[in-house]
Order: sequence, then C-alpha cells, then structure tokens
Amino acid sequence: MPTQVLTRPEFGLGLMWMAFSMVSFIGMSVGSRELAATLSINQVLFFRALVGFFVILAVGRSLLPEVRQMTMMRLHVLRNVVHFTAQYFWTIGVVMLPLASVFALEFTMPIWVAFFAWMFLKERLTRPRILATIGGFIGVLVIVRPGVGMVDPAAGLVLIAAAGYGLSLIFVKRLTGFCSPGVIVVWMILIQLPLGFVAALTAWNEVHLTDVPWMLVAGIGALSAHFCQAQALKRLEASVVMPIDFLRVPLAAVVGYYAYGEAIDLWVFLGGGIILFSNYRAVMAERRAAR
Repeated sequence: MPTQVLTRPEFGLGLMWMAFSMVSFIGMSVGSRELAATLSINQVLFFRALVGFFVILAVGRSLLPEVRQMTMMRLHVLRNVVHFTAQYFWTIGVVMLPLASVFALEFTMPIWVAFFAWMFLKERLTRPRILATIGGFIGVLVIVRPGVGMVDPAAGLVLIAAAGYGLSLIFVKRLTGFCSPGVIVVWMILIQLPLGFVAALTAWNEVHLTDVPWMLVAGIGALSAHFCQAQALKRLEASVVMPIDFLRVPLAAVVGYYAYGEAIDLWVFLGGGIILFSNYRAVMAERRAAR
C-alpha cells in the first residue's frame, strides 16, 4: 500500500480515534486485572470475547451483509491467531507487573511496526516518524528505568506479545483497505471467542456475580479499543499511529497509582513530557505534509 496523502480533517479524526483507543485499552487492562484475581487468564480472554459477542449482536446487525462476503478470510484468521496468542502473554504481564511497566515493555512494538510497515505496506520511514519512535521509547525508559528489578519472566512474555501485536497491527492496516473497521472487530470476536472457550475449559474457576461488572469493563474496553484503533489506522499510517500510542504509558502509571497504589514519581511526568514533545513534533511535521 503506498504512502497516504492525508487531509487535515482526516488527520485530526485519526488522532481523535487514537485517543479513544488509549482510554479503552487502559479500561480493558484494569478490568482484566480485576478478573484475574478470581478467574484464570484463559477465562479472562474468553469472557472478554463473550461480552464483545453480545455487544455486536446488539449493535452490529448492519454489518451482516459485509460479514457474509467473508472478504480476506485467510488474513482475518491469521491476524486473530497471532493476536490471541499475544493477548494471552500480555494478560499474564498485566497480572504480574505494574501497569506502567507492562505498557512500557509493550512499546518495543513500534520498532516491529515500523519494520513490518516498511516491509509489507511500503510505508516510508520518514525522519519525524523515526525521531518520534526513538523519543517515545526514551520516554518509556525514563518512566520505568529498567534494571535488575525488571528482569522477570513475565517481562519476557510481554516482549513476545509486543512483537505479536506489531504483526497483528500490520494485518489490521492491510485489512482496512478491504474491510470496514466494524467488520474487522466482528471477525476478531467470532474467531477469538471459540479459541478462548477451548482455552478456558483447560483452566476453569468458579465464576461469581461480582465478576460480571469487570467482565463488562474488560469486554467493552477490548471491543472499543480495537474498533477505535482500526478507525485510526484507516486514516493514519501505522508508523504514525504507534508513536502516538506511547502516551498510554504515563496514563497507565497514573491509573496504576490511584487504583492499585503503584509507585508514581517525577520520572513518570518527565518521561511523559518527553513522549508528548516527541509526538507533538511528529504530528506538526505530518500536518505540514498534509497541507
């Protein structure tokens, strides 16, 4: 796919969808962590998909004609197998590591995204995008200051998940050329729900009524996050989207502090400032190019 020529309204809409996506991902993370206190990781993935299934039954009937066309089915299946595996590793990280650390480790993903976007989508590695990615990653390192304490098996699983998410995102970008964002999300639910059910049967714990609100938070958050991300990718190139997504790290640090008492200090705001400045410079450069 050649490099997109963006209009100013399209670029602004892309940024708005990314903001909604970031908030939704953090909601999904909190809901998943709360569920994992009583349920297995496999059950968390299953119930997230199950909630999404009921949501698309309620609001997704207009997408049925496009779903029936089964466009790019092989790519849908491949994307969701990769994404489901990455989700499993990522959810383990959410349970075992501080939220800011999980998102920081996850954001080795832009390196993979930039590489895959150049390889498969023929996107240009422009100087502003490269600098935004480098600056965002430096900001992440400032926030988490990885050292001996970061050497954890769960951290390795999150790094594997990051590579999987990077490849999955490239598949989504490719699918947006043939399918609507809504249909991409519908196929995600339809494919991952049976995968999650089979996995959940291998590690089933008793489900309580108090788990239901967190199922809704995790499930709706997951559905919303991927829909909003697909909308952003429809308007922005993958190598533009990912540096913006670095802002999830300071946001997650703030949520972790208030929800779970996870440490937060000046380094979080310093790192967040570096991330924000790097993205501001890149966004301004892209806007000038759009004009």
